Amino acid sequence: MFQILSIKGSINFLRHAVPISILSLILVLGSLGSLATKGINWGLDFTGGTVVEMEFSSAVDLNKLRNTLTSEETDGAVVQNFGSSRDVLVRLPVKEDVKSDIQVAHVMEAASGIDQNVTQKRVEFVGPQVGKELAEQGGLAVLVALICILIYVSFRFEWRLALGAVAALAHDVIITLGVFSLFQLEFDLTVLAGVLTVVGYSLNDTIVVFDRIRENFLKMRKSTPVEIVNNSITQTMSRTIITTGTTLVVVVALFLKGGTMIHGFATALLMGIFVGTFSSIYVASFLAVKLGINREHMMPVEIEKEGADQDALMP
Repeated sequence: MFQILSIKGSINFLRHAVPISILSLILVLGSLGSLATKGINWGLDFTGGTVVEMEFSSAVDLNKLRNTLTSEETDGAVVQNFGSSRDVLVRLPVKEDVKSDIQVAHVMEAASGIDQNVTQKRVEFVGPQVGKELAEQGGLAVLVALICILIYVSFRFEWRLALGAVAALAHDVIITLGVFSLFQLEFDLTVLAGVLTVVGYSLNDTIVVFDRIRENFLKMRKSTPVEIVNNSITQTMSRTIITTGTTLVVVVALFLKGGTMIHGFATALLMGIFVGTFSSIYVASFLAVKLGINREHMMPVEIEKEGADQDALMP
């Protein structure tokens, strides 16, 4: 009786799986195309450069400061507030035959023309080689995370579900990177942290759905895999809505009020939450169904007890 009510009360999510999967494929291919043609707008953390942090005596007009940084040494400088309207961070790209000390001197000279009481709080330099290593290590970190997740889900569930989970995670990461490539948003270490957070967030949602799928395969013995997946997604939907909603409140607050330093991080999380929520349903679960997941694959392996052969031979 419970089984019949569960199936009748479930929502047929997989009814829309084919068109949404086609849309996801188009988004992934478009993202890969953008990454191949436009590339990523790497921040100074990856390309190298100089960071100058200054404190003004009063709120400063960033546009006015940008207009004063017109010399050859400071061309391409990124000016943004850091914490408050009085604190300013200037990021300078690497210039051939120009030392970082000279760039810093030009920045302080321009800032002194706006506020004579400006003070220099911090100067950091990242070499191009260090930035290149950071980019390689960041990409390797994402790849290793996906491989470890594939191994973990394979051991905990089943390889068909594992492939679905990894495909959903790769789908989320590629589309998130595609958005940053398409709009040429700056990609720095905070954005990389956001991408890795998206991997963990999306995996958490996928694991919850998979756990319920495994339970229902053992309980609903007369149901088809599609019915079981639809019922499992329906049962976990309230949890997904609550988790996504509360997370969105925090991320939107960071996006609107967190300042420019974590704007990229919040943008990556916003993209990851939206894309990761539907990928758990229409990529991970649907792919597992297309790979032929069934009840036999979910059955625990029976371990023969020691001495069972001798017991069977005894009269």
